[in-house]
Amino acid sequence: MGSAGAAPVATAAGGGGGDGDLHVVMFPFLAFGHISPFAQLARKMAGVGAGVRVTFLSAAANVPRVEAMLGGTGGTSTVAALELPRVPGLPEGAESTAEVSADGAELLKLAVDGTRPQVEALLARLHPDVVLFDFATPWVVDVARPLGVKAALFSVFAAVSGAYVMAPARRRLPGPWRPTVDDLASAPEGFPPSSPLATVPAYQAADFSYVFESFHGMPCVYDRVAACHNACDALVIKTCAEMEGPYIDYIAAEHGKPVLVTGPIVPEPPRGELEERWATWLSSFPDNSVVFASFGSETFLLHAAATELLLGLEATALPFLAVLNFPKGTDAEAELRKLTPPGLEERVKGRGILHTGWVQQQHILRHRSVGCFVNHSGLSSVVEGLIAGCRLVLLPMKGDQYLNAALFARELRVGTEVARRARDGWFGREDVRDALAAAFAGGEDGGGEEKKWREFLMDDAVQRRFVREFVAGLRRLKG
Repeated sequence: MGSAGAAPVATAAGGGGGDGDLHVVMFPFLAFGHISPFAQLARKMAGVGAGVRVTFLSAAANVPRVEAMLGGTGGTSTVAALELPRVPGLPEGAESTAEVSADGAELLKLAVDGTRPQVEALLARLHPDVVLFDFATPWVVDVARPLGVKAALFSVFAAVSGAYVMAPARRRLPGPWRPTVDDLASAPEGFPPSSPLATVPAYQAADFSYVFESFHGMPCVYDRVAACHNACDALVIKTCAEMEGPYIDYIAAEHGKPVLVTGPIVPEPPRGELEERWATWLSSFPDNSVVFASFGSETFLLHAAATELLLGLEATALPFLAVLNFPKGTDAEAELRKLTPPGLEERVKGRGILHTGWVQQQHILRHRSVGCFVNHSGLSSVVEGLIAGCRLVLLPMKGDQYLNAALFARELRVGTEVARRARDGWFGREDVRDALAAAFAGGEDGGGEEKKWREFLMDDAVQRRFVREFVAGLRRLKG
């Protein structure tokens, strides 16, 4: 990693370009689930010819990948490399959450805090109009304000997540400010009455308590976010009023700050071709018949849950591709063998594949034979599955995923939730089988509401309007 110092600037897709009348610095947390939406937003702004230049800040080791994400922005985006300071306990060379354990991700926040002098120097030199920053770095506002730079907190989560878990109303509870699990099982004061989330099951409330826990003497996630909310000039959320209007209004009322929305930031079509291995296997099945189950690179199922998932897939008698990943440092192939039920691979031979590791998710979802996507309800994954025309079966595992599943399945009527036991979230093979049966019973595209939202997300004029209106909001913020 190396010591803090001057940050070189690497240019993505050439230099120059744009009319330069709005310069935005983007500084996401060092997790690719955060970096990717920031980069997608930069690409969207370049795509509408909005006259915006972007300087993207990330750890030096991430620069090549970020540059690839920003390719095609017509030279309007550059990447500034930050050198992370050494933090005891953080592995040498670890510069994103993909390379560390859960505890390492907490230490990574300390390393990011250590880049403050570099960020301050960069902002002083670049003097942008606006900096979009992430939940982990409330100090960005303290650095930006003396320079006359506006600071906006960009939440890559759905508005429902910020409204339910992070609302200032949580601090207005009687007694100690830190909420109990019982407190978190109920929506905060003033929460939209139309929401199906007046209460959540105990296992979900217990999971939400993570954001109120402190690690390594650092402020908890809630306190970091609250500091960002209190100090920033505006809030930016990756959503739109059509999908989350009541939650956006609630957030605006709770914080008393301007709220800008980017739209859902629909991903662009994938580049290149699907790997021949997968293309050949998928092409051996009829249209819309294959179940693709995948939970992203940083959501991990417990062994017992993964076993029930696989047995549930087997019970459908449908062809399936199941992708399961494991925490950094584990022997993924060995872990996959441990959780595979005895005899399963032989019983599903020819129609079922178990895999661990990265796959071309968007390409697979768009293959003609894939008809259903079982996923963890990550916001990007749900949108990817929806625009690909897949039925959706939602099996959230943590945090905001629970709220995303409720938003899509119960409010937007998109997808089928796997039934769970209320006290601990347990699900069995029959629950997986039944959810898949319900999803397929809804028709080839999952039903009328899924078709409506798919058309909405794929309407290029609508998506471009979102970005233009967002840029207009940044210009107003700039003053």
